Amino acid sequence: MGVMRTLGWGVLLLSTACGASRTAVTKAEPAGTGGSGVEDASVASTTRRYVDEDLGFEIVRPTAEWQLDETNERTPEGLAIPVILRHRVSGAQVVLQVAPGVATPTQFAERLTQGLRQQPGFTTTDPQPIALSDNAVGFDFQVGEGVRGKVAVREGNSGRVLMMLATWPTEVSEDVTVSVDELMAGVRPLPEPSVAVRATPRAPEPEPGDPR
Repeated sequence: MGVMRTLGWGVLLLSTACGASRTAVTKAEPAGTGGSGVEDASVASTTRRYVDEDLGFEIVRPTAEWQLDETNERTPEGLAIPVILRHRVSGAQVVLQVAPGVATPTQFAERLTQGLRQQPGFTTTDPQPIALSDNAVGFDFQVGEGVRGKVAVREGNSGRVLMMLATWPTEVSEDVTVSVDELMAGVRPLPEPSVAVRATPRAPEPEPGDPR
């Protein structure tokens, strides 16, 4: 039941994201940081890095045209919606969801596909492995004639799953869809805490005849 509730929320969020893309304002906005997350000042002017240590992920935005807004929303089932990223000029957006690992990335993608195909106007491709990681899975979708999008699901850290849901108006240029792909590639799990802990050095083995 928890899996289906989580996936149902994902379908709802996708539908909401598509509605936002239909009415997105395409006028360029003044540059700004967007959100109040932790950013690496050394790359802030171009590749802006956002880190969420609590949920164990980082985002590196490919250009300053991507505005990051924190939402800090969480469902009763434990699905977090920490950030939404919006492309200032085109109206494209990427919603990040962080789910408990109650299913594999493939299972999440398959059930999201099934759910979207039951929504009026939605058509999707079949989930396929994608290059984000060894276990990442994704699929493309379209809503009527006006909105296209894609979903990417990959494992996070500490038993979590990262789900990225991108939408954009059909008429955008190829540069925008390339930027969406770059942004998705920039959403990565942080290293597991245990990886950063150095193992205690072992004492050297005694030489033959050594009283130790």
